[in-house]
Amino acid sequence: MLSAVVVVTFSLLVGGAFLLLVLQSSLISAAWSNLAVRASDVARLLSEEGVRETQSTLTENRRSSEQVQIIDSANHVVAWSIQGLRGDPISALRPAPGKTAKEQQLQRVPALGDDDEVLVSARGVEVHEQHYVVLVAAPLEVQTDTLRTVGLLLLAAAPFLVALVALAVWVLVGQSLKTVERIRRQVAEIDGRRLHERVEVPPTGDEIAALASTMNRMLDKLEDSDSAHRAFFSDASHELRSPLSTLVTTAEVASLDESGKTWLDMQQTVLNESGRMQSLVEDLLTLAKVDAHQLQLDIQDVDLEDVLDSEIKRLRTVSGMQITSELQPVRVRGDERRLTQVFRNLLDNAARHAESMINVRIQRYPGEVVVTVDNDGEIISPQDRDRVFERFARLDASRSSDGGGSGLGLAISREIMVAHGGTVVATEGDGLCRFQVILPAVD
Repeated sequence: MLSAVVVVTFSLLVGGAFLLLVLQSSLISAAWSNLAVRASDVARLLSEEGVRETQSTLTENRRSSEQVQIIDSANHVVAWSIQGLRGDPISALRPAPGKTAKEQQLQRVPALGDDDEVLVSARGVEVHEQHYVVLVAAPLEVQTDTLRTVGLLLLAAAPFLVALVALAVWVLVGQSLKTVERIRRQVAEIDGRRLHERVEVPPTGDEIAALASTMNRMLDKLEDSDSAHRAFFSDASHELRSPLSTLVTTAEVASLDESGKTWLDMQQTVLNESGRMQSLVEDLLTLAKVDAHQLQLDIQDVDLEDVLDSEIKRLRTVSGMQITSELQPVRVRGDERRLTQVFRNLLDNAARHAESMINVRIQRYPGEVVVTVDNDGEIISPQDRDRVFERFARLDASRSSDGGGSGLGLAISREIMVAHGGTVVATEGDGLCRFQVILPAVD
């Protein structure tokens, strides 16, 4: 508020000074115009009536605020408006006939005061081949008094205006700050258990309302993020609980067998559950890096057909599916290890849901490469094709047949593809369930 008062006070001072300068210039300009008109009138009278008649007219029609002299070519005063101007000329201005000149002087002029600043306008005129100069003088007393009066009024009004502005600023800013304080207090009271609450948006439609709306949008994002993290932790705990329970139960049962035979019978179960838990932990770490924007890629040229060929051979050794492929040499820019992870997830997902057949093919288009993975399992419905890429998302129809999947593979695959500037989508084609990976191609 103090800053606003200082700025207003400075503005008033500068504006008042500018106003006085403009007023002074306007008053002096008007005075010059009046003197020039008076000099022209006297000059016309002189040329029409002569010196004697002009002298008589000036004496009879004398104006108290203006004094007139007529000077001949010998620099003698031949006519005057008052007796006190019979002596020396009041100005040295001597314009040519038909010309006008002016000056502003600080000197004593008879009958015009001792210290007044005087304006003088001169008009040259020729009468019967005789050169005369009409001098018209007037003091600036009226203009000076006017400026003084306006200046005093400004000085008297300035404190009142400053006080009025200070009061207005105090009231308006105080009201605005009350609204800001209310918003701050409401936000301060919102904690992790009250993320559903929102601040009140004032109906003013100004910056304060925009601030409140922004705070509410931020709280919406925080609530969504908190809900997503809670769901993620809940699902992660659930997924980890199953292999951990199996391992604990196996250890308890085996510890009761003093012969040790149970350890030998259950070692494959322990290995399977340990591997499942290891895979789940690695997936969770990958997603944590994605969330923290710390997923680092070792970008280099990758022969995509070699990556797919290796993964197809791996799947053939562990699956009884009929796997066909249509591969062609294609090179992309990316992290070979992460791309391998994407296609392993897609092929494993296809193997879990296929009836008997999987087909993989590479297609090259201008500027991009499309890898298609088809299987003859149940086609994903259009409303679920985005949901399958959510974390821990498994469709109800596939839960019973999902052989150990954690629901993270497709989510990780999409995040890795986004980091590569590509994408992965679920669709259908030729009556088959289809997943397509789209990547920028290298020329």
